[in-house]
Amino acid sequence: MTLFEKIIAREIPAEIVYEDDLCLAFKDINPQAPVHVLLIPKKPIPRVGEAETEDQALLGHLLLKAGAVADLLGVKQIDKGFRLAINHGEHGGETVPHLHIHLLAGRPLAWPPG
Repeated sequence: MTLFEKIIAREIPAEIVYEDDLCLAFKDINPQAPVHVLLIPKKPIPRVGEAETEDQALLGHLLLKAGAVADLLGVKQIDKGFRLAINHGEHGGETVPHLHIHLLAGRPLAWPPG
């Protein structure tokens, strides 16, 4: 069972900012920006590159909810904005083998990222 599955099961505490029947959003414990939330599917998918065709609706749901969470946190306005990042594999920065979207905001974000 991954760390994120334990959070979903409430075996590990997390500061949850949004939840529905398909996903959960919570504050990152090692934030890289003033606003840093992880949005995860409740269905365990190891990483985005391993999602299946049957996961298409869930993937779309995650992106729509990322926008809703950004709105909830007050960073959706175009003059503020946010970044979404999905890591895949070791070189992509993946540390937990459970698909998750990083929502980062609250400061200007440089490009290209590190």
